[in-house]
Formats: sequence, structure tokens, C-alpha cells
Amino acid sequence: MNDGPGATSAQALERIQAVLDTGISTFDHADIYGGYSCESLFGDALKLVPALKHRMQTITKCDIMLMNPQFPKRRVKHYDTSPAHIRSSVDTSLKRLGVEVVDVLLLHRPDPLMDASETGACLDDLVKVGKIRAAGVSNFMPSDFNLLQSRMKTPLVTNQIEISLLSRQAFADGTLNQAQELKRPPMAWSPLAGGALLDHKPLQPLLRKIANANGVEPDAVAVAWLLAHPSKILPVMGTNNLARIAKLADAFKVKMDRETWFELLTTAQGHEVA
Repeated sequence: MNDGPGATSAQALERIQAVLDTGISTFDHADIYGGYSCESLFGDALKLVPALKHRMQTITKCDIMLMNPQFPKRRVKHYDTSPAHIRSSVDTSLKRLGVEVVDVLLLHRPDPLMDASETGACLDDLVKVGKIRAAGVSNFMPSDFNLLQSRMKTPLVTNQIEISLLSRQAFADGTLNQAQELKRPPMAWSPLAGGALLDHKPLQPLLRKIANANGVEPDAVAVAWLLAHPSKILPVMGTNNLARIAKLADAFKVKMDRETWFELLTTAQGHEVA
């Protein structure tokens, strides 16, 4: 959940309740969102209705180190997958979110200096002591995923990657093949390409045509395109629009047969498949 600057805890609570009312119960965070402020905003919202904590699952991420006034001695944006930083980040996220355990902790970006043995052992230990229920990764290539998993006892449960009609590299670089092989559903961030997909001139008429035929909006069609993939993609929706939140489940109403799927792909890439 990535609320804009100046959002109040009451406004955040309204959005949390709207999402839960759709039947969606998983909330995706990262320590850095909102300049390190969004986890605290979410936690403050939950303090208003503490019982909501028991209706949801929380995901958060760590390892991106931003240049930020909170860290005046930091000289450069970098990554940190050291056990000391991961443990500190988890403790901070638990405090900010006001929860007793994080359901899934993701490493936010591949770290070229990651010691896979040390990082893997740290993630295993966090699961063992009950601070996180599971670990995963984000933006990892299959080789990055395999290296870390080879040094762990517990399974990495997901890889959160950018996937949309306008970001299709995961279909060709082995990432979705690996997810399907391991039966670990990937999460798709920016499934609407940050809104650019709905302004894409070649796609607009086709999205609208399919949407009208199914009684939904075009964004539901774009999400349905992801849901049709056999790796069981889990889209991460980042909208703050309450009306759009209420219609997130409409993607399941869309009839996405094979030719419709390829028609959308062909239009998005600008040429037919080979």
C-alpha cells in the first residue's frame, strides 16, 4: 500500500477496509515506500481498528538503501542483504506495521554483494523464530533465485517481478518458466504499467471491445490477461482510487480464451508471433 504524501491514518483505514470488502486480504509493503513512511501510516490506521489485523496478510520488502534525510551519512543509493540489515529491517517493519509477524518478507532487489550462505541462513532463522512466516524475492532473475534457494532450508515462496502487457520480458527470460516449474506463483508489480497501458493507443480499442463484451472496465481485461497464465500470476494492484478498488475482482469475470490472449499480445508488441 503506497499512499500519497499527506494521507491521514483515517484515509488509509478507509482504503484498507475497501480492499478487505472486495475479498482481497493481502497488503504489499516495502520499507522504502513513501520515503520510509507508508508502513507507519498503515500501522497507525490499524491502531484505529486493531481487529483488522486478523483479517489480512502482510508482505514487506527490504535491502534497497535510499538517499533520505533520515540517513544523512548515506553517500549513495545501494543494496544491503547482510544479515544485520535484514534483521534490523524486519524488526523496524514489525514495529511500524504494528503486527506480530510478517507473512512474507521479500528481498527487494538482487544484491551483487549478497553472500548467499549468510543471507539464506538469516532468512531461514527469521522463519524459525517466527518473525516472518516465509521469505521470497523481488526482481530476481532465475539464476539469482536459484543461488539463494540453494543455500536455504525453507522455500522461497515467490518472485515479485514487473509483468504487464507492456512489460513482457518475464515471458522470455525464464522467470515465469521457473515459477511454473517450482509451483511458486509469481507476483506482478505494475500490472497496468503504472497506468500507461490504459493510455496505449493501439491497445485502447481492443481493451475496450473486450471489456464491453464482458461488462467490465479495460483495466480488468489487462489483469485477466495476466491471470490466464499457467504460472498463476498474482497481480499487485497499487491504485488509491476507491471506485477502482471496488472493481478489482472484475478481472475474474473476463472470458480470456487462447486467441483473445494472443490478440492482446500481438497488439501490445505491434506484430504477430513468429
